[in-house]
Amino acid sequence: MFPTSKIKLIAYLGIALSAISLFVHLFIANSSAGGPYKVHVDDLYPVQKIWHRRLWGPVSSLETLHPIANATPRKKHPAPSGDNGFIYAKIYGDFEKIQSSISDLVAVSKLLNATLVIPEIQSSLRSKGISTKFKSFSYIYDEDSFISALSKDVVIAKTLPNNLKEARKKTKFPTFSTKGSESLNFYLGRVLPKLKESKAIGLIVSQGGCLQPILPPTMIEYQRLRCRVAFHALQFRSEVRALGKRIVGRLRAFGRPYLAYHPGLVRETLAYHGCAENFQDVHTELIQYLRKEMIKKGIIKEELSVDSFSRKRNGSCPLFPEEVGLTLRAMGYPLDTLIYVAGSETFGGQRILIPLRALYPNLLDRTSLSTDQERQAVVGPELPLPSDIPYPPPAKSPDELLEEWKRAGPRPRPLPPPPARPFYPHEKQGWYGWIAESETEPTPSLTDLRLTAHRLLWDAVDYYVSVEADAFFPGFTNGAGHQVDFAGLVMGHRLYQTPSVFTYRPDRKTLAELFGNITDNLYHPPRNWTFLLRSHLNKSLSTDGLITEAQISKSRSFLSHPLPECSCTTPNPNLAQYKGLEECPDWMVRGLALVSTRSKSQSEDEDADLLEDDLELDPEPDKSDSNRGADQDEEMDPDD
Repeated sequence: MFPTSKIKLIAYLGIALSAISLFVHLFIANSSAGGPYKVHVDDLYPVQKIWHRRLWGPVSSLETLHPIANATPRKKHPAPSGDNGFIYAKIYGDFEKIQSSISDLVAVSKLLNATLVIPEIQSSLRSKGISTKFKSFSYIYDEDSFISALSKDVVIAKTLPNNLKEARKKTKFPTFSTKGSESLNFYLGRVLPKLKESKAIGLIVSQGGCLQPILPPTMIEYQRLRCRVAFHALQFRSEVRALGKRIVGRLRAFGRPYLAYHPGLVRETLAYHGCAENFQDVHTELIQYLRKEMIKKGIIKEELSVDSFSRKRNGSCPLFPEEVGLTLRAMGYPLDTLIYVAGSETFGGQRILIPLRALYPNLLDRTSLSTDQERQAVVGPELPLPSDIPYPPPAKSPDELLEEWKRAGPRPRPLPPPPARPFYPHEKQGWYGWIAESETEPTPSLTDLRLTAHRLLWDAVDYYVSVEADAFFPGFTNGAGHQVDFAGLVMGHRLYQTPSVFTYRPDRKTLAELFGNITDNLYHPPRNWTFLLRSHLNKSLSTDGLITEAQISKSRSFLSHPLPECSCTTPNPNLAQYKGLEECPDWMVRGLALVSTRSKSQSEDEDADLLEDDLELDPEPDKSDSNRGADQDEEMDPDD
């Protein structure tokens, strides 16, 4: 019966509204991407059909940048002849040093009008038992593609002529050990006369390059030649490219973008910058041992023990995975974001990635996206290595034991010691076998040398996947450091090939200050803190980030920041402050206009499904709020 009393009617309405409010709140909490209500670590999260444009781009202010290094004709330079002689080189170092060194070697050969012999990669030559199908340079790259792509620039030979091979074996040719930033005067004044005299010289490249990063403006073609080498001519061999494409395809199959993340936690980097105290136990000893060796060799001009925490606050140490995870959460990336972890070495192993995996369960790498058979196809057929594990002596026969008993001397005597326990493989491989027993690092075993060669292949695969990613976040870039690094090369390649995709360029010092302000409340930071973090990272994506990066990185590595020589721009007021950047030629502008007209209609249809707010920052907070300290700000909603 319908209630006639007004009091009962009001009571029924209140109960109904309360029930509706409760259901709405439960629905919001259950469907929220920021809450911990649906965490299943073993399973991938369901696909989000709609994502924020501000999380994946494109960066509108950089859409007018276009690669030009391989598009412009070679002007003002005669056809290559290589008349002055041959240059052969040995390259030491890991993947990023090899990539950078080859680009410099081609530019030096062009400068000296010499024939470049395919460089020898020592990390693969020193390894024993790797696949005989590939030799040195071809272990990573496609030789034929390399030679044909540079045929208009440099004469390249696969080997020295037979008459010069014998002279090289007898060390009759001069050899130069180059620095990472040799000047033009070194090559024109010292190397060129020797080259003309002996018709062949050798170069030893070990610091990730052999030519100064910035050349005079009159030599812009040599800078573009470096870009052609690194971004066009250096193609990975077919097996490496096939695995990279397969991994990218499997990431795309989830139906949403993916972010590539390189931790930058490399033992050599940590030792150089003095970040040992940020780790614990035996890891600190390993970093300090390598730092001591660098001091002995003159690479480091500092004390062995430094304050690692002050280095961390100064931005000299890599971001830890937990900090990266909290940064991505503050930026608004949902829990189901696909994150690809790149890099063949992460110091500390999987243990150090646990906090990031707790924040983002969809943490993937090449081992989780490919099978053992697919990775073995990249490695190729290999010979078995002899075991370097010591075996116990063979058991003695009863007659030998009896004879030993008779020769043992007077009785009674103490009981013999118990038999030694067996050695396990993990105790004699890597640092496990020596850090607690010896003060010096042992000579690398055959297994270690082979694994070093394998890391070149895995870095090449990860490089390919990182360049194709929808967003890239570096845990560390050397910047003003001593050598080029993996993340720097990836960022340079993305800036050259697709500048408008999301490539974060964080200032670690700024992030360290931000994290230092909320050490007691990391997982529920104030709103003002979140705004400051988003503002900094959004600026790093655009022109402001490019200018800052040019001031820091380009003086050390040209390929980490190949602007302005290797790219051009269509009219764009945002790039007017970037000095030296040329406008694209008319024929390129007409072609780009035709392509943009075709794609405009498609992008308009896609924009209807995207949420608002392109790359715009959050609205500027009230002045009264911005003047308050971080501790006085209102706490951030976990779902914000």
